[in-house]
Amino acid sequence: MAKATFAAGCFWGVEAAFRQIDGVTATTVGYSGGNTTNPTYKEVCTDTTGHAEIVQVEYNPDRVSYETLLDFFWSNHDPTQLNRQGPDVGTQYRSAIYYHDDEQKAAAAASKERLESSGRYGRPVVTEITEAQEFYPAEDYHQQYLEKRGLASCTIALKN
Repeated sequence: MAKATFAAGCFWGVEAAFRQIDGVTATTVGYSGGNTTNPTYKEVCTDTTGHAEIVQVEYNPDRVSYETLLDFFWSNHDPTQLNRQGPDVGTQYRSAIYYHDDEQKAAAAASKERLESSGRYGRPVVTEITEAQEFYPAEDYHQQYLEKRGLASCTIALKN
C-alpha cells in the first residue's frame, strides 16, 4: 500500500469522494501543516493553528496510480481559491498536496504545471505542494462523516 495526502476544503466531502475510487483501500481525515501539536477540530476552526483539514489516502498502486489520484484531486475542487472552498473560508480550507517522497513531489509539480498551462482556469492555481508533515487524525466523529449520515457527497458550487 501507498499513501497520498490532500487538502481541498472541508475534509468530509473530500474523504467521501476519494473513498469512491477503485484502488483506494482506506481514508483518514485529520490535520497537518500547522504549528499546534494534537490540534482539535475546534482549535483548527479558529484559523489560528496553521493546520489544514486533510485527507490521508491509502491506496494500492497496482490498482490506481498516484497520477490518477492527482487528476481526481484537481477535478474535485477549485484550486484557484486561496484559503477557501465555496462558503468555507480560512487557511484550514486551503488547497494543498502533501507529498511523501520525491516521486510524489515531481508528479504533483508536473500535474500542477499541466493544469496551469491548460487554460482551464482564468486565475492562477494557488495549490501548495509541500512535504508531508506530522499527521493528526481528526476526532472519531469526523471519520467517514457523510457515510455515517447516509450522505454520498458534500457538493459545493465551484466558480471557474
